Amino acid sequence: MTGPWGPVTGIGSLPGTDPAEAVRLVLGELPGMAHLPELPGRGAGADMIGRTAALLVDLAVDITPAGWRLVSRSGVEQRRAQEFLARDLDALHDEADGYVGPLKVQAAGPFTLAASLERTRGERAVVDAGARRDLAQSLVEGLRTHVAAVAARVPGAQVVVQLDEPSMPAVLQGGLPTSTGFGRLSAVPVETVEQELRAVVAAVPVPVVVHCCAPRMPLGLFRAAGAAGLSFDLGLVQDLDAVGEAVDAGSHLLVGVVPGTDTALPAATATASRVRAWWSELGFSAEMLPDAVTLTPSCGLAGATPAYARAAMTHLREAAKYLQPE
Repeated sequence: MTGPWGPVTGIGSLPGTDPAEAVRLVLGELPGMAHLPELPGRGAGADMIGRTAALLVDLAVDITPAGWRLVSRSGVEQRRAQEFLARDLDALHDEADGYVGPLKVQAAGPFTLAASLERTRGERAVVDAGARRDLAQSLVEGLRTHVAAVAARVPGAQVVVQLDEPSMPAVLQGGLPTSTGFGRLSAVPVETVEQELRAVVAAVPVPVVVHCCAPRMPLGLFRAAGAAGLSFDLGLVQDLDAVGEAVDAGSHLLVGVVPGTDTALPAATATASRVRAWWSELGFSAEMLPDAVTLTPSCGLAGATPAYARAAMTHLREAAKYLQPE
């Protein structure tokens, strides 16, 4: 269970538009495992796909009325995404001076990225093995550069990369709609997905977390692909055997335990009790829990109010204290 983990972290996105304010919030509320905030409220280019588009090397994308698309030359939205990322890195440099510890950055995983980009002519890139390969290679090169940029700005950071794969269940089950919306794209075989995801995970020079907060997330596949950490919504996990196998294999669990949008939060002790009961159901000793589990929101907080986002982080931090051995 050793590795660059903390008791609490965020998924990635936050409400608001000020990157410096967002970094200060994360550093103040999640000091044990900070993350580089994403602020999709700024508009196109600051969303998950836009942020990842800013990382791509030698591939161009732009926004069309139908969404993001691979194009021959970089468009204004990709340049805007790159400007957002540059501002975020500047804010991190200014606000995180002296930070020491795990620092997580996020990007769309290769299959969600390919499922979200249309080819210049045709369907989503995820149905084209060549397009998937080109995207994966470009993403890996971009992540390497991004990790180096973060490490240069925060020398005390132990950088962790989170790959967001919310589209993965639909990719595996043939649930993605065609461009016309009248059909469904063919499923990508499990063996192909595992092989291609493993190649990306292996090529990233720091530990990789794979995050999926969609129902039927394939935790076993993510573990088999080499992910050091698995991030998921506790309320959506049904395959306890897959979770247990992941723990036995040394995978770290980033467990979503509070909603990503405004709701009445329970007492921190109640959240801790829920996590302890789940851990006990898995069959592991209570002493293992603090080192094996990091608490998170169930998904990003971009849709929450700023007050709730702060309260959720505080709640998680307090709940994590109750998971420590007495």
